Amino acid sequence: MREFSFSDLSRRSGDVLEAAMAGKVSLAKRGKAKVMMMPIHEYERLERMASARRARNAFTLAEAPDEDIENLTAGFQQILDETTSDR
Repeated sequence: MREFSFSDLSRRSGDVLEAAMAGKVSLAKRGKAKVMMMPIHEYERLERMASARRARNAFTLAEAPDEDIENLTAGFQQILDETTSDR
């Protein structure tokens, strides 16, 4: 990862943008990183990973969304119905 200051961005914006298109770039103000720049493909990859993590949420029964509870109930009912019809 390349690091530049805000002053670098003002003076050498072409160099900073070129570096950001090639990989991650950190912009610092007074020695502390404040902004991250990256190529769009890297950003999109991170967004896909975050979206996949959000989709895999676990809930207690008390906190589960109504749709999940309805699906769970229907699934249990189907298992019970199949078990009963096998007898």
